[in-house]
Amino acid sequence: MTEDRPLRVLGIEGTAWAASAAIYETRDPSVGSADEHVAIESRAYEPSSGGLHPREAAEHMREAIPAVVDWALDHARERAEKESLPGDAERSAPIDAVDASTSPRPQAPVDAVAFSRGPGLGPCLRITGTAARALAQRLGVPLVGVNHMLAHLEIGRHRAGFSDPIGLNASGANAHVLGYRNGKYRVLGETMDTGVGNAIDKFAREVGWSHPGGPTVEAHARDGEYVELPYVVKGMDFSFAGLSSAAQAAVADHPVEDVCRGLEETIFAMLTEVAERALALTGRDELVVGGGVANNARLQGMLEAMAAHRDADLYIPEPRFLSDNAGMIAVLGAKQFAAGDTLAIDESAVDSNYRPDAVPVTWRADPPRERGSDLVQGAEATVTIEGDRVVKERVPRAYRHPDLDRRLRAERTRQEARLLADARRAGVPTPVVRDVEPRAGRLVVQRVGESDLDRVMTTDRAARMGRLLAGLHDAGIAHGDPTVRNARVCGDGTLVLIDFGLGYYSDHPEDLAMDLHVFARSLAGTTDAPDRYRAAAERAYLGAGGARAVLDRVGAITGRGRYQGG
Repeated sequence: MTEDRPLRVLGIEGTAWAASAAIYETRDPSVGSADEHVAIESRAYEPSSGGLHPREAAEHMREAIPAVVDWALDHARERAEKESLPGDAERSAPIDAVDASTSPRPQAPVDAVAFSRGPGLGPCLRITGTAARALAQRLGVPLVGVNHMLAHLEIGRHRAGFSDPIGLNASGANAHVLGYRNGKYRVLGETMDTGVGNAIDKFAREVGWSHPGGPTVEAHARDGEYVELPYVVKGMDFSFAGLSSAAQAAVADHPVEDVCRGLEETIFAMLTEVAERALALTGRDELVVGGGVANNARLQGMLEAMAAHRDADLYIPEPRFLSDNAGMIAVLGAKQFAAGDTLAIDESAVDSNYRPDAVPVTWRADPPRERGSDLVQGAEATVTIEGDRVVKERVPRAYRHPDLDRRLRAERTRQEARLLADARRAGVPTPVVRDVEPRAGRLVVQRVGESDLDRVMTTDRAARMGRLLAGLHDAGIAHGDPTVRNARVCGDGTLVLIDFGLGYYSDHPEDLAMDLHVFARSLAGTTDAPDRYRAAAERAYLGAGGARAVLDRVGAITGRGRYQGG
């Protein structure tokens, strides 16, 4: 790039469904601008039946990647010629015929080649990676490896001009919430089993609809009445597998339109609640959304209502940037290229399980972090401090179906009052319950502590949190949402657990391990030394009698995350 010539990056996407190539052209890749140019050519894999077939998908990539890359090269040359730049107007050989030993062209039509390095299907990624390496070598330009999931969210941050948003990804094989801190994106919450799009597609297949099932479910849901289905949110993680199975069973007793309505209302309310919970935890007021499922109008409406309720800014990219596409790969590739984040050919192997929280974020700096008052609006309720008491009101959430909203508000209020009292009887410091009105979603408790734990975190306090969770678990109680914002520190150093709204009774190691998992996630999203604090909490947990079987389950839960695939 020179003062007379914009930066031009060719992006290649091929993780699962879409064989796609794009040209991104800009004067400054660090910010979105009105004069930047993104042109995308995509050819989607359309299975003959059912869902995705890996061998068929790979065959599609083998046939389609050369064609879309040739299109992108032609487009890049046309752009260069219009600007009277010294480009090579001669058409190159097809990408599948590129000889890596060919000497570089005197003037390449692009400055870099970026490709989706993962996560995704291994056979598809290898075809995409091979094409990208060959093209970069032929043109004599740098190669950039892009994390597909971060590209889904960075394109929204780029186009919106947001500085430090929370990112919600809702795609076929994935559902997760990310927040940036200290040089990496941290996974704040995710699906613990199947991806959101896959859950919907699975239901659609079972009722005999062709792939993709999302648009068909959406169309039927518009004419349906709400049917109650399981709602599973644990902290900022969620589960869709049981919900999809329950929807399949419900078709025997309800019109399919009604089940579709219930499925959408439940799944999308879970995603919206978790996104709001992440905003509340981190104190941020910007949200970007990515992934093909985000094309759904009902999900968009829920997120818009939630953001308006919180006075937060929401950005949902235009449809061409939501489903898998090379435009997002080219844009993030340009940012990485400008930061000097390129790959040597012999170090550019693809990774089908390329985790978004494993990527060093070279293209952005840490923004200043300042939280406002103690009365930050939570995801569960509005809290008002009245002298020595706290009034917690689960106000209706406009984004949820009224029946679902009433059910959750009443159930959580009633359960929270019971759990607070039982935890206190078991010797775990909690606020005293003064009054409870489940139907109104209103709970009045004793005011405790002088600060949230996240503001005064130390290794010793992390250890205290571990001991409190051990005591809670010994009493057969899972807190459900033990984040650094749901523990209060008193003047004498006492730590008090608050906000049991997602809690429940259980002695199953899996359920209790989720508490430690949620606490660790909140540390990663809000503190500068999460590993040290997590280790201190886990040591103290065992020292206070916490079961080794519970701690062993934490690793299994963390490794089960579904932020892999397309």
